Amino acid sequence: MEAILMATDQPLHSADFARVLDCPVTEADRLLTELADEYDAQHRGFELRRTARGWQFASRAEFEGVVSRFVTDGQTARLSQAALEALAIIAYKQPVTRAQVAAIRGVNSDGVIRSLSVRGLIREAGTDPESKATLLATSGLFLDYMGIESLAQLPPLAPFLPAQSAANSDEAFGMDS
Repeated sequence: MEAILMATDQPLHSADFARVLDCPVTEADRLLTELADEYDAQHRGFELRRTARGWQFASRAEFEGVVSRFVTDGQTARLSQAALEALAIIAYKQPVTRAQVAAIRGVNSDGVIRSLSVRGLIREAGTDPESKATLLATSGLFLDYMGIESLAQLPPLAPFLPAQSAANSDEAFGMDS
């Protein structure tokens, strides 16, 4: 399993290992979990992480700051405030159209949406049946960067909203209670 993980450039699901190793998916998943636990016990600089896109090696979370500085040394690759706003809207309201993002932000968001798409943080998710506009959603890469396996793990919005609008937070982002 280690050799396969080292040879791949993308995350792999337990089913991928099961197919190649000719074993049940539950066995592959158990072995991957044991391997991840072994790396944790040894406190290595890397970990075997399960994400929405599958299992992959990653820098241990406590070292990500130093690794990030190494990788981005001399680069300014941070998202702008506008891009972060658009990304948050897409993450919490998806699937959503460009026009809906612009309406919530109050400004044209085509440029930041294009930037988020180029970075692989968002993807097209079909077409709105009423307007025929392209629907946008976050990508697996977004989940990986957030360190979560599903959108259900996103933090609730209410604690970050002003008191008078906290009661309407779900409605503002089109979410049902």
